[in-house]
Formats: sequence, structure tokens, C-alpha cells
Amino acid sequence: MVTIKNEKEIEIIRQGGKFLAQIMQKLISEIKPGVSTGHLEKMACDLISQVSGRPSFKGCQSKYDSVSYPTALCASINNEVVHSPALPSRELKQGDIIGLDIGMEYPFFSNSADDKSVKRGYYTDMAKTVPVGKISLEAQKLIDVTREALRLGVEQIRPGNTLNSIGKTIENYVRKHKFAVVRELVGHGVGYDVHEDPQVHNYNVAENNKIILKQGMVLAIEPMVNVGGWRIKSSKDGFSFLTADNSLSAHFEQTVLITKNGYEILTDYE
Repeated sequence: MVTIKNEKEIEIIRQGGKFLAQIMQKLISEIKPGVSTGHLEKMACDLISQVSGRPSFKGCQSKYDSVSYPTALCASINNEVVHSPALPSRELKQGDIIGLDIGMEYPFFSNSADDKSVKRGYYTDMAKTVPVGKISLEAQKLIDVTREALRLGVEQIRPGNTLNSIGKTIENYVRKHKFAVVRELVGHGVGYDVHEDPQVHNYNVAENNKIILKQGMVLAIEPMVNVGGWRIKSSKDGFSFLTADNSLSAHFEQTVLITKNGYEILTDYE
């Protein structure tokens, strides 16, 4: 079921998104050759705690998973598409690209797990792929195209437009630049939970023309783009997804509110 958030809820989500964007900027400022993903994980946990939030990925377990996700931060390097845990720690190298994906519940009430009468917080989610030092022209093009695809997809958001307009716009732009949109993984609703309906495909899906965007929806828009083919495979760690052909992959994500006349990016970091 697609949910509509009220003004009071939106204001809390907006504040959480602002905090999450600030945390992302601080993480990005640390990226350079020699930095470890373990360092980034500790930093993410500390920063989230400082704003009275909770990492929404850490400990998360879907009905399809046998174990809980181990880290607050997804740190996906080069051919890793998404969901690569920041631990065990790995050292970043010159020429790498790294996708940082982070979610937060805000505010977090430490006793809410035991006392069901205590209101839970609200969720935001965001991601950005960044270079590690000097990178190849191909890697930079991939980052630029994926970032722009997200921007163009978000620009389609307004009441009365279809959900499919987002994915169709993203796919058309990516294909024009001879890259491929990942098809097995998609964006989603967000706010009351880490993942909610609807699924937000990053490619043309006729079925999604039936879903009309409405004021008060909150969506996580997140194109994942590969240099090579669109197919992916699971990693041996049980969490990460890799490009099937070992090509580079990039990932950008924003939490976006549908407003009366358009949209508001709640995790704006530019």
C-alpha cells in the first residue's frame, strides 16, 4: 500500500533528511586513498548517534535474508553495485570509485523496541558515488551520467504524473550515453519504514503508468548504472550485488517528497 504522509510527519522526515545529508557530506570529505571503509563506518555510526538517530540498515533483515545486515553504511567499490557492507574493513585505493549508501531512523527512542507505546522515528535514505583520488575518464563519465539521470528522474515528480515517468526518463538518458540501468534492483517508498511501496523502477515499466503520483508521497529515487550490461550477481558475502560482467557501477539516491506543485528533495546535499 502506498502511504501519504501528513504535515507533522513530513516535518520530522524533513529534519531527519537534513541531518542525513550533513552526515553524507562529512563522510564524503573523508574519501581519499588510504582511508578504510571501517573508518567510514565508525564515523557514520558516531554522527548518526550525535543527531539522536539510528542507522536503519544495521540489523535490518528482510523476509528473504537469513541474517541481519551488519553495518550502518553500504560501501560499494568499483564493480560492486550496492549493499556492500563497510565491514570487514577495506582500504580505498587511488582510482577507485565508492558508492556510499546510508539510511537513518530519526528520531530514535532507545526504549521503543521494548515499549510499543513509544512512537518510532521516520526514515530517510540517500546515496552518492564519489571518486577516490584521480579516476579514469570512463569512471568520471559514469558518475556524471548517473547523477544527472537521478536529477532528470526527480524532475518528473509532480502530482498527477505517473510513477513510470521517473524510470522512463532515467533509462532514456542512461541509454543515450551507452550505459545500462540495473533492472533487478529498484527504488522505493520510504518514511514509515526502511522500504515501503511503491517500487520505483529506473526503467520503463508499463504497469507503473497506473500509479499516479500524489501530494504527500515520499519516495527514494535511486538509479544504479553499469558501464557494461545491466545484469548483476550476488557476492559470496551474501549481501553485496556485483556487475555480472565485472564492469564499473555507480549509484545515486535521494529521498523526495511530492508537494502540491512538484517536489522537494529532503536529502539535498548539493
